[in-house]
Amino acid sequence: MRSALIGLLALAAPALALPALAQTPMTVEEFDAFVTGKTMDYIARGTQYGREVYLPGRRVRWAFTAEECRSGSYYGDGPHICFLYDDDPEPKCWLVWAEGDGLGASYITDDPGTEPRQVLETDQPLACEGPDVGV
Repeated sequence: MRSALIGLLALAAPALALPALAQTPMTVEEFDAFVTGKTMDYIARGTQYGREVYLPGRRVRWAFTAEECRSGSYYGDGPHICFLYDDDPEPKCWLVWAEGDGLGASYITDDPGTEPRQVLETDQPLACEGPDVGV
C-alpha cells in the first residue's frame, strides 16, 4: 500500500510543478533589452486581457482591455520584475522567462498550478478608454 502511494505521488509530481519554476527567470537587464520599444499583449488561457507599451528608461503604459491607461515603471527585485504604477503604491511582481518568440510570466501571488501568462509582441496600438485616449 505504501509503495503504491509513493508511486502515485511520483507520477503526480510533474503535474503539480509550476511551469515558471522549470524556467530560468530573466534578469531586469535581459527583460529591458527584450521589451524596450515594443508593445506586448498579456494573454491568459488563450485570451488577451491587457496590453503594455515599454518605453525607454524602464517606463511603461498599461491598460486592461477596454480600460484607462496607467503609467508606471519597472525594476528588478531579485529574480522578479516588479511594476509600480503611478496610481497604485503596491508593486506588481512577476517571474518572467523567455518562451518561444515571446515571454512566459507568473505573478508571484498566483496560486500553485495557475497557468503562466503568455506575453507576445503585437503591432496593435495601446487603446485607452480613459482621459489619455489613444496614448
